Amino acid sequence: MGLYFILPLKNDEKIGEVMKKIQISNFGDSKVLEHVDSEIPSPAPGQVLVKIAAAGVNFLDVYQREGGGVYNMSLPFTPGVEGAGVVEKLGDGVTNLRVGDKVAWPMALGSYAEYAVIPSEKLAHVPDGIDLTIAAAVALQGATAHYLVNSTFPIKPGHTALVHAAAGGTGNLLCQMILAKGGKVIATTSTDAKEKIIRDTGVTEVIRYDSASVKDEVKRITGGAGVDVVYDGVGKATFDESLASLKPRSMMVLFGAASGQVPPFELQRLNASGSLFITRPTLGHYVATKEELDLRLGEVFEMVASGKLHVRIGKSYRLQDAAQAQDDLAGRGTVGKLILEI
Repeated sequence: MGLYFILPLKNDEKIGEVMKKIQISNFGDSKVLEHVDSEIPSPAPGQVLVKIAAAGVNFLDVYQREGGGVYNMSLPFTPGVEGAGVVEKLGDGVTNLRVGDKVAWPMALGSYAEYAVIPSEKLAHVPDGIDLTIAAAVALQGATAHYLVNSTFPIKPGHTALVHAAAGGTGNLLCQMILAKGGKVIATTSTDAKEKIIRDTGVTEVIRYDSASVKDEVKRITGGAGVDVVYDGVGKATFDESLASLKPRSMMVLFGAASGQVPPFELQRLNASGSLFITRPTLGHYVATKEELDLRLGEVFEMVASGKLHVRIGKSYRLQDAAQAQDDLAGRGTVGKLILEI
C-alpha cells in the first residue's frame, strides 16, 4: 500500500509532553477506537514532527480497523492515513522542510492524533492560500482522483465516464476533474440531495440507482454504445452493472469497495463483454516517489486555489468522536468529506 508505519518509540526519542491520539489494540467495529494519552514523539533522522490540524476520514481507515489481511496491520496502531498540519520539529538530515511549514499527506499512517512523526518524503507543501482543513480534506481523495483521470485511464476530450457514488468525496472530485479535461460524466447516486450536489458540479446526466437500472440508463444515454471507462469505488454492489455499461475494449477501474469486496469472477466475462480491461489500482503505487507526490498534490492544490476544484466538507468531528465519524462514513449516508478537527 505504500504506507508509512509509526514504530514503537525508544525512551530517548520522547519529548516528554503528552498528546491525545486514537489507538487500536484489537481489530473489530468502531468500538475498538480508543481515545488515549501518549507522549509526543521526537523525529528520527529523515522524519519531521507535525502538529496536526485536521485528519481525513476514509474507507481505508475502516478496512484497516477491521483487520483485513491484505493490509497487514500490526497492533496496536494509530489509524488515519491522511492529514494536514504544521512542521513542529525536524529530524537530522531533513533539508526540504522548515519549522513552521504547512504540509499535507495522503498516505502516512497515524493521522488520528495531535502530533505525528512522518518521513519528509511523504509530505507535500500546502500553499499559503489554502486552509489546512481543506488541505486535509483533499489530500487523499484529490490525489486519488488525479491519478485515476491522468494515469490509470487518461481522460481525453470526448471520453464518457461512468462515476459511481458521485456525491461522495472522491466521486465529486472525479466528476470535476473529468469535466475540466473535456470529458463527459454519467453519475450515479441515490437521493435527491445527492443528485443536487452532483448537478452543481456541472454534470447533466445522473442515474438514480435506487430506482433505475444503471446499465439500461447508460445504454439509453449513450445511444447503445456504452462508456469509455467506469470509475467504481463502490465494489460488490455495482460491479456487474459497471461491466455491462462498458463499450468494447474499454476499461473498468475498480478503486474501492465501499459495499464490500468483489468476489472472484470468470475472466472469460471480459472477452464475452467486448475484450474489456479491468484494473484494481491503489493510491500508494501512484505516489510512490516524492516527485510524483509533489506533482499530484501540487496540481490538486493549484486547482483548489484557482477555483477549478471545489472541496465539499460534509461534516467535522472532534478527535474523540472518531468512532462516530467512521460509522457515519461506513453507513454511506454522508455527502462530501468527513474530517477530524484536531
